[in-house]
Parts: sequence; structure tokens; C-alpha cells
Amino acid sequence: MNLDTWINHFARNGKNRPEPNWNAPHQPIAPNAHAALLSSLQQFELGDGGGPAYLIGRDLPNYFEDHPDMKQLVDLWFTEEERHSQLLGKAVKRFGGKSIEGHWSFSVFCNVRKFLGVKFELYALLLTEITSNNYYKLLRKYAPDEAIKGMCDLIIRDETGHINFHRDRIASRMDGDYRLGVFWATKMHVLAFLAGTMLWINHRKALVSLGASTREFYNGFRDETARFVNVTRKRREKLDAKQQLAPSDKNINEVV
Repeated sequence: MNLDTWINHFARNGKNRPEPNWNAPHQPIAPNAHAALLSSLQQFELGDGGGPAYLIGRDLPNYFEDHPDMKQLVDLWFTEEERHSQLLGKAVKRFGGKSIEGHWSFSVFCNVRKFLGVKFELYALLLTEITSNNYYKLLRKYAPDEAIKGMCDLIIRDETGHINFHRDRIASRMDGDYRLGVFWATKMHVLAFLAGTMLWINHRKALVSLGASTREFYNGFRDETARFVNVTRKRREKLDAKQQLAPSDKNINEVV
């Protein structure tokens, strides 16, 4: 995994962030859609910036000992997540709401992440980003508000980068998964379905009230997961082929 590539990516991303037009005129939204959307935005603001807002797996010190260069990347990753929370906080205010301090689904998610350790946590966060990316795409498509669409554009851009970052991390064997076979692919799809269903339970009212459908939501993150699995496998194959072509230490010594 080329760490410098991703450090540079996050650095560039932090400098090019066109702020949504929060002063844009409000477009009419039905009262039921307004209430559902506000609740949804509040939960996403909490999820991105509330609580620990960092890796919290119980074995985190061991993970950083094994991968010391990853700490800088993790810091940059979560800095972007905090920016998402700030954007969502402005969206909440735009719709006349206040930030919330807790939600049952967020508490359960944090407790599971902490108990099951960093490897599971990284996969859980990856799958959350895949399903959340689908949420923001639907929100951008159906929300009539210009500022919300601008916010979604920024977050989708960032989340796409985060997903690609995880792709390179897994393809480079940095999470211990040495075989990306049928079992791994099946695991990804099953966990993505569970993560997507949890998101749909909490945010269905907002998306449906704006015009999205259950089929559209599930098809979206299913396709996103399949694309992630396929691209990650191809990336692993390229890295393996490159490694096989590189001369081994033994061959170098023989030449010398």
C-alpha cells in the first residue's frame, strides 16, 4: 500500500472543499418529509462527529504497533469524518433543528466496535461508508434543497475516497485477509446487507418521504458492494503479479 499516495490525497482533499450555499432559498418540503429528514440528518451528524469519532477497538494499541504508519492515515480519515459532521450540523440548523447527543443505534454500534476489535471495526466502518454513500446519493437525487445537494456532493466525494482507501488497505493485506475468495466475498455481501438494513430501518422515512424506494436503496448498496469486491480482488491480483515479478533477495545475492 502506497501510504504517501493516500496522505497526499487527504491533504489535497482538505484544501478543495467548496462550501454548500447555506443561504440558498428554501424549497418547499412536505411537513412529514421535513420532520423525517431532520431526524435523519441529526443521526448522521452524531454518527460522524459524536462519541469517540475515532477507532475504538479494544486492541487499537496493538494494531498501531503492527502498522505504525497507519496512524497518520487514520487521523486524516477521521478529520474528514469530523468535517462531515460539521456540514451535517449546518444542515440540521438549516431545517430548524438542534444536534442530538445520543441514539440507540449509535450506542450499539460503538459498543460492538469496541468489543470485537479493530479488524472488525475497520470492516464495520467500511460497510457503513458503502451504505452511507448510497444514502447520500439518494438524498442528493431526491432532496429539493440546493444546500443539501451541495453537502451531499462533498460527502460523496470524500466517502468515495474512503472506500478506495479501504480497498487498497485490504488488497495490500494490511488487515490479515490473505485470501479474497468466495468466503470473503460472501461475508462482504452479508455484512453489507446487515449494515444497509440497519441504515434503512433508521432512515427509511426520510428517503421514502422524499421519493426514494426500498428497491432503489437496496440495489444501490448491493451494486456498490459488488464493485468494491471486484475491484479489490483485481487490485490484489495486480499486487501479487508485481511481487512475483520482483527479484527476490536470494536472486539478488546470486547475481552479486
